[in-house]
Amino acid sequence: MGPLRIGVLGAARIVPTALLVPARAVPEVTVTAVAARDLERARAFAARHGIPRVLGSYDELVDDPDIDAIYNPLPNSLHCRWTVRALASGKHVLCEKPLASNAAEAEEMGAAAERSGRVFMEAFHWRYHPLAARMIAVATDGTLGDVQRIETNMCVPLLLPGNIRYDYALGGGATMDTGCYAVSMLRHLAGAEPEVTRAEARLSSAKVDRFMAADLTFADGRTGRMRCSLFSATLLDISVRVTGTLGEMRVFNPVAPQLTHWLTVRTAKGKRVEKFPGPSTYEHQLRAFARSVTTGGPVITSARDGIANMRVIDAIYDKAGLPRRGAAG
Repeated sequence: MGPLRIGVLGAARIVPTALLVPARAVPEVTVTAVAARDLERARAFAARHGIPRVLGSYDELVDDPDIDAIYNPLPNSLHCRWTVRALASGKHVLCEKPLASNAAEAEEMGAAAERSGRVFMEAFHWRYHPLAARMIAVATDGTLGDVQRIETNMCVPLLLPGNIRYDYALGGGATMDTGCYAVSMLRHLAGAEPEVTRAEARLSSAKVDRFMAADLTFADGRTGRMRCSLFSATLLDISVRVTGTLGEMRVFNPVAPQLTHWLTVRTAKGKRVEKFPGPSTYEHQLRAFARSVTTGGPVITSARDGIANMRVIDAIYDKAGLPRRGAAG
């Protein structure tokens, strides 16, 4: 069996970082084709990145018999339509986060994956790095005693006029872009699904949040808080804090640990700092996707997990008094 042949929907900025560079280190995959709404843009993109084939439309790409899997980095509002279309055409799909515009769309995508029998993975790359497994273990294995509070932050400066992240019609908003990470981290560190009790947004336009803070509770009494932004007074904060009866864990940069990171645990036994060198989160993710397709390996960022994440995001928008993203909202 030859390498997994991947086609790319669109010429998005994330494609080189999330797929093309990692693919050079993962012989189990090859990126064979790209399609974009602008054919000349697709040709230029393919020439710049060494992609051998350019197809004239998204339909042509998902129907191509010489493509095994689709990478979907399209705007959030197009994730559902083109993922469902690709799955129906018998393609495996790696879809960028957030999985959909809202939970209803995510459920539709999950149902399409079940019908197709194909691998469907949300590209939540942070989950595939050893740092993620370690910080989840520390938060859940009793090291910190009884966990009382979990705080996750994903605040980054993305001051790009006209960027799709600020476009409501395309599923934009800080909670959709950076907030989906904060929600995902909080859920997995808790090992449970939260209830959103309060949310406060600061807006870039009538419906689009540039900052969001939400308070959450869990059935066992634990509390949580997530903060995210694309443009706020907090320019950069990518971190986790978990507080328990026996100690505290702090993690700096759990989203892109290949750049720099550390995990610090403080208990009565003292302080220790851990680091996890190795490949990027994206390379770990791509290897996992290839394994899932070729050998039936587990999909930890499954449709089920993506649906649960979108339900929390929907609830945050509800509590903030903002409309959910997408037609179903």
